Amino acid sequence: MLKKVFKLKENHTDVKTEILAGITTFMTMAYILAVNPNILAAAGMDHGAVFTATAVASFIGTLCMALFANYPFALAPGMGLNAYFAYTVVLGMGYSWEVALAAVLAEGIIFIILSCFNIREAIFNAIPFNLKKAVSVGIGLFITFLGLQNAKIVIGSSTLVSLFSISGYNSTLADGLTASMSDAGITVLLAIFGVLITGILIVKNVKGNILWGILITWILGIICQFAGVYVPNPDLGFYNLLPDFSNGISIPSLAPIMFKFSLKGVPVLEFIVIVFAFLFVDLFDTLGTLIGVSAKADMLDADGKLPRIKGALLADAVGTTCGACLGTSTVTTFVESASGVTEGGRTGLTSLTTAVLFLLSLLLSPIFLAIPSFATAPALITVGFYMIGSVSEIDFKDPADGIPAFLCIIAMPFFYSISEGISMGVISYVVLNVATGKAKEKKISIVMYVLAVLFLLKYFLI
Repeated sequence: MLKKVFKLKENHTDVKTEILAGITTFMTMAYILAVNPNILAAAGMDHGAVFTATAVASFIGTLCMALFANYPFALAPGMGLNAYFAYTVVLGMGYSWEVALAAVLAEGIIFIILSCFNIREAIFNAIPFNLKKAVSVGIGLFITFLGLQNAKIVIGSSTLVSLFSISGYNSTLADGLTASMSDAGITVLLAIFGVLITGILIVKNVKGNILWGILITWILGIICQFAGVYVPNPDLGFYNLLPDFSNGISIPSLAPIMFKFSLKGVPVLEFIVIVFAFLFVDLFDTLGTLIGVSAKADMLDADGKLPRIKGALLADAVGTTCGACLGTSTVTTFVESASGVTEGGRTGLTSLTTAVLFLLSLLLSPIFLAIPSFATAPALITVGFYMIGSVSEIDFKDPADGIPAFLCIIAMPFFYSISEGISMGVISYVVLNVATGKAKEKKISIVMYVLAVLFLLKYFLI
């Protein structure tokens, strides 16, 4: 039955591969179950309730992706968007989290309308093939950088970033906090070993190599903890690596945050600006992820278009709307979906597997929350290796194509944003081709012109 529903034969895959890919995707993005509650709790939201909302919203969004589009992409409350929610709208602008949730709800409803009328699809199809490939490469570099940061292999320094050292890392900490080899140091080494182990498994063509890399790295960490080599230091974010079932199995109630919307004390124009900011970042982060991951999986057709993209975009919109009702920030397509695609995932069975695991995480949260960032970091780093391969398909011979692709690629890791990378690519593509008289030759669509203008206005108005 699964073979027919998800068209496994037509997509040259099988049930085992799809389920393994779904597990891999979940393992690489399960960190959101721990990170999102911590970020939104800073805005005054109930930590346990946000955990439940995160898991359920991820289940709904990812399930919609499986059913609406039959694609192996997973959704969850997006990083960056949750930070904007908590630190900009609530703590920075001074609005309540109920107002921020209302803005997320408005965003989701608008996205459902845009998706139904194919406006988001038109934007996707308007982006030139070279830029789509550049997005794939840029995302590869971006998530590699995320992996290096999550593992503390790369840290902040006087040169902006540098290789980890105990003294260098301690200089970034608040007064009174000090790291050592028994916490930060050993986890960096474990992450590096994890990259090498995953690399060996890839070279040996071991099925499920990325997933095995995560699990082996985690197990090595547990062994180090038993041996006293790794000592948990919660003050610095280094926790016990063993699952904690001391409180039994219970699901935190959604009551403190569910359907808690408010427009109290917010002027209409400012509310519109807040909604637009959510819209803008989510729209192009999602498009960027869909472009990059689908390009890597060879899902684009001969014209560089993604079949059934309407269903994929609608899943994102429905996920965001439901997530707002449950009490969490914007739900978006996760770039970590690339890990499952790399494992061979090609259909909605992959995303269905991921969705089910998100639901199960409500019951087994101590296990999933025990997986440390240093164990998932090698997966992000090696997925970056796979995605950067698309750079060979970009035509750099024509500078009017090559320069925008280059700017798109470097902007994502350097600006720490997928959407900023797309902005740089679109603006430079239009400007260079118009200024050099190549616009007609390149057949630049009206949508590209509109996007370029909107991107420029964003920098002036937001």
